[in-house]
Amino acid sequence: MRLPHPAVPARLAAALCIAGALLQAPAAAGEEAGGAALDQQAALRASQAVVGRPIGDFTLLDREGRPVRLAAYRGKPLLVSFIYTGCFQVCPTTTRSLDETVRALRGRFGDSQFNVVSIGFNQPADSPQALKAFATQHRISQPNWDFLSPPAAIVAPLARDFGFTYQATAGGFDHVLQVTLVDAQGRVARQVYGDKPAADALGEPLKQMLAGAPLPPQTRLDDLIDRVRLFCTVYDPKTGTYRVDYSLALEIAGGITFIVAMALYMLNEWRSQRRARRRPQGA
Repeated sequence: MRLPHPAVPARLAAALCIAGALLQAPAAAGEEAGGAALDQQAALRASQAVVGRPIGDFTLLDREGRPVRLAAYRGKPLLVSFIYTGCFQVCPTTTRSLDETVRALRGRFGDSQFNVVSIGFNQPADSPQALKAFATQHRISQPNWDFLSPPAAIVAPLARDFGFTYQATAGGFDHVLQVTLVDAQGRVARQVYGDKPAADALGEPLKQMLAGAPLPPQTRLDDLIDRVRLFCTVYDPKTGTYRVDYSLALEIAGGITFIVAMALYMLNEWRSQRRARRRPQGA
């Protein structure tokens, strides 16, 4: 029986170490970046805790830079979403999905029965100009839908009133995906979660609100948690901007690199042993 060359185990161990480093590099980078992820259970509890409470009369700026008081929307139900214009993935998808839902609701209830507001919470980046560009880019042009920019000083209390939790960290930017239904008196009536709010999820409570009927109890928090999705973007404190998180792609690339490296290594060893067997004895 021919034993493998003594250098083979050493080379194999080295290859495994290198491959392991490749696979672990993205995770290590994420850990090094630091920053705790958003606590989904706590975020949902905060979101549900404001149901039934009034929203403060904050003053924000519309896409043209004109001041708008939230009290101006009283008298009709209001749908409110929080976004940030630097998002590359979920915010645009969620906003376009909400646009489809709002169109369906307008067809069901009419053009003037309710209003919609999207609030840019990442200040100062979410300026009126940035929100205007965001709405134009994603073709949101419905007459009952406004995009509002709050002053940086009121973002935190504004978010608290809506039960909206967000967290910017060196490792990411997490927040709950929710649409808040505010009744005609300016109180939070319902929170609807998920990246694709369905027409029935918003339409049924909206129908009850328009009829002046009480809303039925909402689903338990334990059942809601699976519908909350966190952003897949990374905050870069050096530039003060957000970028796409490519860690998953890097992990996949690292895995492919490992497999290819192992295949090439085994092929090279097989060829070396084959050539060694073919050499004449004593050569």
